Amino acid sequence: MDLGKWNILGVQISAIDYEAAVRRILTAAERHQRLTVSALAVHGVMTGVLDSTHRFRLNHLDLVVPDGQPVRFALKVLHGVRLPDRVYGPTLMRRVCEAAAARGQSIFLYGSRPQVLEALEQNLRAQIPDLRVAGTEPSRFRCLSDHEQRELADRIRNSGASIVFAGLGCPRQEVWVYELGHLLSLPLIAVGAAFDFHAGTKPMAPAWMQRRGLEWLFRMSREPLRLGPRYLRYNPAFLAAFARQYARERRAAGRSGK
Repeated sequence: MDLGKWNILGVQISAIDYEAAVRRILTAAERHQRLTVSALAVHGVMTGVLDSTHRFRLNHLDLVVPDGQPVRFALKVLHGVRLPDRVYGPTLMRRVCEAAAARGQSIFLYGSRPQVLEALEQNLRAQIPDLRVAGTEPSRFRCLSDHEQRELADRIRNSGASIVFAGLGCPRQEVWVYELGHLLSLPLIAVGAAFDFHAGTKPMAPAWMQRRGLEWLFRMSREPLRLGPRYLRYNPAFLAAFARQYARERRAAGRSGK
C-alpha cells in the first residue's frame, strides 16, 4: 500500500505500509538511486511544524513514514487514509536488513557512539546471518562542514554500501539525510532510536503500549529528565494543532457541501 503523501499539520506524511516501503528502498538500492527516508512520530512532525526551514527539508524527503500511532491516527481522521499499522522505525530497519541480506545488498550504519555501533552490528549479524555490513561510523555529535560531508559521502561510496541507516536523533538525523542525499545515489534512512533498541542498550516499549500509542509514556518513564520536557511540550502542541486542522477541514467540507 502506497497512497502518496498527505498533509499533517503542514508536514507531508507518506501513507505507506511496511511492504511498500521496503520495496521502494530495495528498488532504489538495486538501481543506485537516491531515496531519502525518515520515520516520524509526534516529536518529528512538530519539529517541522515549529520550524519552517526544517519543514522544507522534511517535505523534500522522498518518504516520511508514520512512525507513531498518533500520526497514523491523524492520517485516518483528517484524510480517511486507513493504514494497517504504523511504520515503526526499528521494525522498518529490521525488515530492510532482512530484505537486503536476501538480495545481497550491504548496509552502512552512521551515528550514535562506538560501543552502540559495535553491539548493533553484532546483534544484526547474529539475527540476520547473511547481512553484509559495509561499514560503520559514529556520530561526531555536531553538524558536519561541507568538506566533512563530502569526505563522509566518499567513505560511504567507497565502502560499497547499498543502503545507509542514520541514528542521530531527531531532528539532526533528518537534516543529515536531507543534506547527504544530495551527495549519494542510494537510500538514506533516518531511524532514530532503532540503533539503541537493536543494540540492546535501551529497552523497547511493550507491544501493548506501542499498539495504543503509549510508547512515549514508557520512554519518558525510563528517561524522564531527557524526554520529559520533549513530550510535555510537543504532545499537547500536536493535539492542539491537530484540532485546528480538523476544524479547518470540517469547515471546508461544509462549504463545499461534502
